[in-house]
Amino acid sequence: MQIHKTKLDGCLVIEPKRFGDARGFFLESYHQARYREAGIPDIFVQDNHSRSAKGVLRGMHFTVRRPQAQIVTVMRGRIFDVGVDMRPGSPTFGQWFGAELGDDGPCQIYMAPGFAHGFCVLSDFADLHYKCSEFYDHGDESGLLWNDPQVAIQWPLAAPVVNLRDAGFLCLQDLTSDKLPHTGGGSK
Repeated sequence: MQIHKTKLDGCLVIEPKRFGDARGFFLESYHQARYREAGIPDIFVQDNHSRSAKGVLRGMHFTVRRPQAQIVTVMRGRIFDVGVDMRPGSPTFGQWFGAELGDDGPCQIYMAPGFAHGFCVLSDFADLHYKCSEFYDHGDESGLLWNDPQVAIQWPLAAPVVNLRDAGFLCLQDLTSDKLPHTGGGSK
């Protein structure tokens, strides 16, 4: 597996080693000891799967009281994946990192607790698998407006399909400290 650091501490792009031949391929999508050696200390307690159509943008989601780390794996398709550092006290607070991920190349991104996550689908559809370090809690969900001009994410789609909830999230300047992830400050 190859680990690529990004400009944001706590955000990594991961290329699992792929073994392929004419029949297809095999890859190890998670191995606790190897990921821990790579600097991912979290214990993951829940796995989720989503499917989205071409042009759909989901995000920017985060949790407040119990921020969760995530490893997002593209199982099928191609996406532009984004993490925004929402950790109060972090030197990169409000900055974003984005990368194209797909089932044919770098296929995972790790985000430490306190990142907002979102993606848009570039292929006909995309299946994503999420490893999460906290259990889902509907009452703890929050988000950042996907097109916040202050954060200025450079999405590769001009007119993505965004649901009403995601379109109604607040901009970074309007998120008070009680609405930001409670990470204890700083980086992971």
